[in-house]
Formats: sequence, structure tokens, C-alpha cells
Amino acid sequence: MNPFILTGAPGAGKTVVLRQLEAMGHAVVEEAATDVIALAQAKGIAEPHRDPGFIDAIATLQERRRTAPTTSGVVFHDRSPICTLALAQYLAFPVSEALAQALADIEADRFYARRVFFLRNLGFIVNTDARQISFEDTLRFEQVHEAVYRRLGYELVFIDAAGVEARARRIIELAQA
Repeated sequence: MNPFILTGAPGAGKTVVLRQLEAMGHAVVEEAATDVIALAQAKGIAEPHRDPGFIDAIATLQERRRTAPTTSGVVFHDRSPICTLALAQYLAFPVSEALAQALADIEADRFYARRVFFLRNLGFIVNTDARQISFEDTLRFEQVHEAVYRRLGYELVFIDAAGVEARARRIIELAQA
């Protein structure tokens, strides 16, 4: 199995590209943060990202999804625990035990491919119930993500803004290289 990470700032098009990769027959693993936010909001918590337990909830769900059985071959993950580390830093939260353990596990297993597909921002942001952030903040968050991945020794392959199919084809081409 060759698990690749798709990352980037909120609103960079990761989920749409992931859907395209799935439609093209590739195995995918969903992003955890959006699901954690949706569940918290359904429970009446308007801003779950303000709770330090938010990071643990994401890390725990990511770990469950990482260990879920998948088909052999290329798998694309919408974010990773490294993204959760970037989020914790961005929110000025400490690294929790759950997150530290998830990071240690993926490093010990060398689970993810060292080549990470970093989708560049689209030049604007469309907010949703789960994504409430200004475009300026997405740019700051993008910088944090980039710095964290580089610090941990990952190779970032930048995928510039383009049509969804073009981005997906470029990712597949690079994943098979």
C-alpha cells in the first residue's frame, strides 16, 4: 500500500479533488476534522475548534481511519495527523498525548509516503458550516502547514489551482512516478 497525503489550506479544494480521485477508481480516506466539526455542531457546539479536546477528537478519528482495511495500491488521505499538528500550532494548543502518539505511530511505521501533495489555495475562500475562516487566515494556515511538513522531513509537491480533473490527473501522474 502506498498512502499519500493531500493537504493544504482550508478551501484549497482537497475534498473535491479527493472525490475526483475516488471517481477515477482510487482508494481514498476522508478528512477527520470536517466530520468532528459536523458532529459537534449537531450537538449544539457552535465553535468546536475552541475546545482543546477538538485536536484529540481529530487525531483519534484519523488513527481509526488510518488503520481501517483498504485495498492494496495507492490510497489518498485527505489530511493526516501532521495536519492536525499544524492545526494545533495554528490554534496555539499544546500537542496532546493522543496527537503525540499518532505522530509517533506514523513515523515509527513510516506509514505515509514522504511525498505529500500540497494543494495551493484557490485565491478565495468559500465558507461552510464547518469552515469559518477568512482568506487571510487561510494564507497564514497554509504557511503553518508548509513549515510543519518541511520540519518533519516531508517532500512537498505543490499542486497549483486548476480544474478539478487536471489537479487529480497531476496527482496520479506524480504518485505513479
